[in-house]
Amino acid sequence: MQIDELVADFPKFEAEVYYGGPVATDTIHFIHNLGDLIEDSIEVERGVYWGGNYEKLKFLIDSKLVLPNNIRFFVGYSGWSAGQLKDEMTGGSWVKANMHANYVFKSNPSSLWRQVMGDKGDRHTVIAQMPEQICLN
Repeated sequence: MQIDELVADFPKFEAEVYYGGPVATDTIHFIHNLGDLIEDSIEVERGVYWGGNYEKLKFLIDSKLVLPNNIRFFVGYSGWSAGQLKDEMTGGSWVKANMHANYVFKSNPSSLWRQVMGDKGDRHTVIAQMPEQICLN
C-alpha cells in the first residue's frame, strides 16, 4: 500500500514505524498479533500476522481496540531473488533462531538481536555481546 494513500485519512496513533528494507520504500507494511480481528491477514508464525484489511485496521485503531504494542509498521521490505536466500543460508550469512510472538511485540527493538542471540546460548551468547561497530570491540 502506498504511503501517501495511508496517511491521508489515518486516525491519530502513536506507534513506531520501522525500516523494513530497501525495496519499495514508498510502501508501508504491518505485522500484528490481532489474528482474525483483521480480515485477510496471514499468519506467518504462531501469534504473528502480516497485513490484512486496511479499512478494518483503521476502524480498530479509531475505536481504541488496537494499541501500539499490538502492531509494527514497516516502510519498504527486504526481498531476495529465487534461490538467493537459500544460498545465503547455506553460506552461513544468517543465523536461524526460534521465533516467538513475544520477541516481536514485547521486546525492545533496539536490544532484540542481543536477546535472541543470548537465548540461543553457547557461542551465540558471546556474539550477542559484540558491539554493533566491530571497531569498538
